[in-house]
Amino acid sequence: MLDYDKEAGDYDALRGGEPRAEAAARAVLGLVPEGTRRLLDIACGTGIVTRRFAAARDGMRVTGVDLTHAMASRAAARLPGSVVIGDGRRLPFRDGQFDAVTSVWLLHLLRGPDDVRAVVGECARVLRPGGVYVTTVDKGASHNVGSDIDAVLARRPRAPATDPSAAVEKYADEHGLRTAGQARFPGRGQGRSPRRTLADLRRGWFVTLPPGDPLADDFAVRLAALPDQDRARPDPEFTLRAFRKA
Repeated sequence: MLDYDKEAGDYDALRGGEPRAEAAARAVLGLVPEGTRRLLDIACGTGIVTRRFAAARDGMRVTGVDLTHAMASRAAARLPGSVVIGDGRRLPFRDGQFDAVTSVWLLHLLRGPDDVRAVVGECARVLRPGGVYVTTVDKGASHNVGSDIDAVLARRPRAPATDPSAAVEKYADEHGLRTAGQARFPGRGQGRSPRRTLADLRRGWFVTLPPGDPLADDFAVRLAALPDQDRARPDPEFTLRAFRKA
């Protein structure tokens, strides 16, 4: 897994920046009911999406929480007084405190089903009855856009996905959360070029291909041989699921 304390400085620039944040925030808010007054954003990262939640609706108080100090400090600069350090598996909030909870690009980072189940359970716990949880699912699959880069990487070893939609729905149901909607949005600015993908490979982005591994070196050679090294391929399309607390 990447070290997000080290990643914080370049995180936004490497992941689509403001255009991606705008697309994500708009899609998430489309699933958050009007009249929501208290929203919690788990794994808020640098706050680039979270601050858009806060700016979008008058009277909605937004709180961000992140486990990584470097990320949380950047988010706090964007949302003064509204960001705390915390673990999504053990949220530092009381039962029923929020009208909505969001987790954008989190579940795919967790180590396994137990952690995902714990996060979903905590989201359910801090939601009031009738409140809504919105989360991204199927993150890894979203990046396969059918490009020549995807063809090169098709045979790479893959870790089991922790955020498949069906599994997340199952965990939600276990905690009294019922399906309430879905949406998709583009990862603007995240279309990969061969050169960028090669750089990601060399810095350990693909966790099953650590730098220095002979297999990683083989994929590096194949990526370097692709045409149009700096041309971005299509952007990924991310999927959101919404669940309402009974």
